[in-house]
Amino acid sequence: MANTPDYNWPPMETRKIIGKPFKRLDGPQKAAGRAKYTSDLKMKDMLYAVYLTCPHGHARITSIDTSAAEKMNGVQAVLVIAEAGKELQWHGQEVAAVAATTEEVAREAVRKIKVEYEVMPHFVNEADLAKAGSRGKAAGEKVTGDPEKAMQDAEAVSDGVYGIPVITHCCLEPHGCVIQWQGDQVMAWPSTQFVTGWAGTLAPNLKVPAANIKVKMDYIGGGFGSKFSPGAWAEAGARLSQKAGGKPVKIFLDRATEQQIAGNRPSAFGKIKIAGKKDGTITVWQSDTWSTGGFAGGNQPPLPYVYTNIPNTRLNHVSVSVNGGPSQAWRAPNNQQASYLTCSAIEDFAAKIGVDPMVVFDKNAGYTPRAEQYQYQLKKAAELSEWSKLWKPRGSEKGAVRRGLGLAVNAWGGAGHACTARTTINPDGSVLLEMGTQDLGTGTRTIMTQVAAETLGLQMGQIKLVIGDNSLPPGGASGGSTTVGGASSATRKSCVNALAKVFEAAAPALGAQPEELEAIDGTIRVKANPKKTITWVSACKKIGPGGKISETGANEQRNPMGLNSGGAAGVQVADVSVDTETGLVKINRYVAVQDCGLIINPRLAESQVYGAIIMGISTALFEERIMDNATGRMMNSDMEFYKLAGIKDIGDIVVHLDIREVNDKRGVIGLGEPPAIGICAAVGNAVANAIGVRVPNMPMTPMHVLNTLEGRNA
Repeated sequence: MANTPDYNWPPMETRKIIGKPFKRLDGPQKAAGRAKYTSDLKMKDMLYAVYLTCPHGHARITSIDTSAAEKMNGVQAVLVIAEAGKELQWHGQEVAAVAATTEEVAREAVRKIKVEYEVMPHFVNEADLAKAGSRGKAAGEKVTGDPEKAMQDAEAVSDGVYGIPVITHCCLEPHGCVIQWQGDQVMAWPSTQFVTGWAGTLAPNLKVPAANIKVKMDYIGGGFGSKFSPGAWAEAGARLSQKAGGKPVKIFLDRATEQQIAGNRPSAFGKIKIAGKKDGTITVWQSDTWSTGGFAGGNQPPLPYVYTNIPNTRLNHVSVSVNGGPSQAWRAPNNQQASYLTCSAIEDFAAKIGVDPMVVFDKNAGYTPRAEQYQYQLKKAAELSEWSKLWKPRGSEKGAVRRGLGLAVNAWGGAGHACTARTTINPDGSVLLEMGTQDLGTGTRTIMTQVAAETLGLQMGQIKLVIGDNSLPPGGASGGSTTVGGASSATRKSCVNALAKVFEAAAPALGAQPEELEAIDGTIRVKANPKKTITWVSACKKIGPGGKISETGANEQRNPMGLNSGGAAGVQVADVSVDTETGLVKINRYVAVQDCGLIINPRLAESQVYGAIIMGISTALFEERIMDNATGRMMNSDMEFYKLAGIKDIGDIVVHLDIREVNDKRGVIGLGEPPAIGICAAVGNAVANAIGVRVPNMPMTPMHVLNTLEGRNA
């Protein structure tokens, strides 16, 4: 009888496929334009849906008349979402939707809908907490140790005010779906981060059994945390389809509506005081913070970030409700805010006592959950950024263009989510791997195939992978950097289970017991005598005609069996030049040192870090939601005035993946989020180092830089 399967990852030195930098399997399809995203779909008799949204920051509908729209040629269905009497709390909130034979007809019909509004008072700018009044709700104060005494005993005290604004999601493929509702059956093609769970969320709203909702998605044009749920647009599209006699309806937000309501990263502002010894030891932290993500307010960031064990702390937070579109998870929710507030304050404390911030971050590493790891990474980041050569104390740089360096830290969980893979091996040797997961562009297809090929002793081209369908074994939601750990572990277990059945079929031909066999380079052979071997195809023929092997494997979060774990850490350094006459900030170089456990594909892992840094530099230099105090409207809900970074803005990126054996032994850990956390903090600290004074508010635009410089000179 075979032993209990050994699911452990192969040792580093024996891996043939895992750990190798294979290119993305779907790269050629995407590069050639053959990959079809949901927003590319065109179906027979498909209708196009368009929203009518609220033009005010806060209003009540007094009347709505859709009759003119309903009479238009080509209009197939009209749906009133907000009836008369409904109070709307933000600019862009959905009022009605029209489905027509063309998008142009639908847009014209929307313009014919007559809506009367009672405009109501609005509040849209949370930066000045004093103006929030009753819109601010205080959380309870949190105190550890004796912060008052520690502050009195401190040799040095630093205080500052910092702010990071609301930014919006900017997925290249906007939010939406194609959906068809016929009788009690619904077929949906969404743009989603959760293929398996999408139907279960939509079903109660439609009062249709979740089992009757079929979901399929091949490719998604970005999600970053904002596309877990079906969204209100899926229900609207379904109801329009039903009204139109079951024709498929394509409903995707236009860019303006996307920016207004599809989701944002909440703001965070703080008045922070740090105190301690003149040698750089921090003894006390005090913060008064406030934030918003929209009408629901904003949660308290996890402060102090990473340096969680500072012995004396006092934390207060106010959640501010504004008349603005709602927040959605944004690549490491609340961590960018926490990193910015914490690392900025630590950098300012270092400047106050005249100590190199690299020394201060290192000296206080004992307050972090992984002191040795952060100290190693600080040293490596200093080496790669040439810190000892290029860093100079604040105020040292002279001339119009000044150079500065700044650092930041990150932390994340990233343990694998619950999911199940199914591996089917046929008598002809073909292999089918299935899971109802999704590839957000991170390379999930590639890493699952690598794991299967490594486990079965085959080449990647011998594995057929099918994902993106809710009829397949369940996949988890792709959020929290949990997909790689979950999908790789489930794939490993299902392939090991299937391979055990192949060994049972092949063992008699090799005169051995199943547990004495191994799969290497397209063969099944005896471990103790590699010359006793048969080909993979010959072994699979032993399964028998008409038969097949089909085995599942599940990642169990409570018992991942060493295949995956959580806890990633990273240190980043920004190297910038600031033109003090124009206020322009240029990124010279950006260094990222990151650990993430066992790395299945270093090329894809590096790509995740590159993408995170590019995304983060965009938020550090350009991005912010600008609201008009007079009208309550979002003023930059387009790609002209909502600025994103271009290739010339990024600078050189240096990535160091910490692939030491000590990290490899921790199993697979997700990487999507941690490297996206510290960029605002590192860039802000670098600018402060360059110009000699803190620019308190992100992004580092010329206006913010020049205002700070003028304030210093006043």
